Amino acid sequence: MDVGRRLLLAVVCGVAVASIYAAQPVLEPMGRELGVPAELAGWIVATGQIGYLVGLVLLVPLGDVVDRRRLIAGHLALTAVGMVLAASASVAWVAFAGLAVAGVFAVVVQTAVAYAASISAPAERGRNIGVVTSGVVVGILGARVVTGALAEVWGWRSVYAVLAVLALALAVLVLVVLPPEASRAAGYGRAVASLGGLFGQRLFLTRGLIAFFLFASFGTLWSGLSLPLAGVLGESQIGLLGLAGLAGALGAARAGRWADSGRAVTGLALVLLVLSWASIAQLPWSLWLLVAGIVVLDFAVQAVHVSNQHLLTAAHPDRTSSVIGGYMVFYSLGSALGAATTTAVFAACGWGGSSLLGAGFAVCALVVWAVDRRSAAQPVPSMVR
Repeated sequence: MDVGRRLLLAVVCGVAVASIYAAQPVLEPMGRELGVPAELAGWIVATGQIGYLVGLVLLVPLGDVVDRRRLIAGHLALTAVGMVLAASASVAWVAFAGLAVAGVFAVVVQTAVAYAASISAPAERGRNIGVVTSGVVVGILGARVVTGALAEVWGWRSVYAVLAVLALALAVLVLVVLPPEASRAAGYGRAVASLGGLFGQRLFLTRGLIAFFLFASFGTLWSGLSLPLAGVLGESQIGLLGLAGLAGALGAARAGRWADSGRAVTGLALVLLVLSWASIAQLPWSLWLLVAGIVVLDFAVQAVHVSNQHLLTAAHPDRTSSVIGGYMVFYSLGSALGAATTTAVFAACGWGGSSLLGAGFAVCALVVWAVDRRSAAQPVPSMVR
């Protein structure tokens, strides 16, 4: 796969995932204007993630059945519809409906990753997945910078209007640049049913549980961070903290190459994830320690995430869309858990409580990895463990 197509797919991922996470830096003003109580503000983000979960089960398997190029374009167009609803909402339920629609069709991310994996040579699969997946991190973290700046100048609604325009433009570009694919022999019903069989496989379940706790920890940070900083920093300044996470995550883009070479990634990265929370917890006293912790956390999360996907697509090369979709069910549930719980814990216990929550999720991920590694009869050869 050439550089231009890799970058296009990365941008598609970035815009799609930004539609879910764009609310993080503006939870306070968005919730206030829509009449959402502060202790329930986390559901503004969690709603999109729940929609994303529905899309993972119902829509991602289509990638193993129909032309992924048209599927990517269609999902981008429908994501734009959700963004328009959110931007124009005058009451909370309309905004929630728009965010849910955007979340459902933001699973275009998994179709893009599966497309990249399926057309890659085995020796380059990890590298291509790493580049395309980096678009997800740019969308989650880089969008915080843009969201904060736009919201401070034109209000939070402008964020969703811009995302709608970008999604429509990318839908057209995908149809022009990416080559079409032939329809697959497997039917849609069979592709959806195959998801159930994956949950009985040890490799899939272990990597899924790691992802669940990994992204619960990630969501705890990024869905809760704006709350202790509200009134201390402006929205654009809060958004700029996304640059720290972006630096760490892009530094882990080499995780794909490490995966191709069979180097160990997961265990070390999860240890770093746990340690990062000791620095993040210093927020009331030091912004510099917070920034350092963010860099380490996002490096660790991206490294584990790329390694997980490399492992699973290598084990199931004939159904990459379904296996990635099933894996991302754990991602979505974990992200929603982190987003929903961090605001409630912060309201009750402050940032120290939220930091303990995030560290606890990270420890759980490390325990799952350690137990699997110790109890496995044989290590998977030439794979990242």
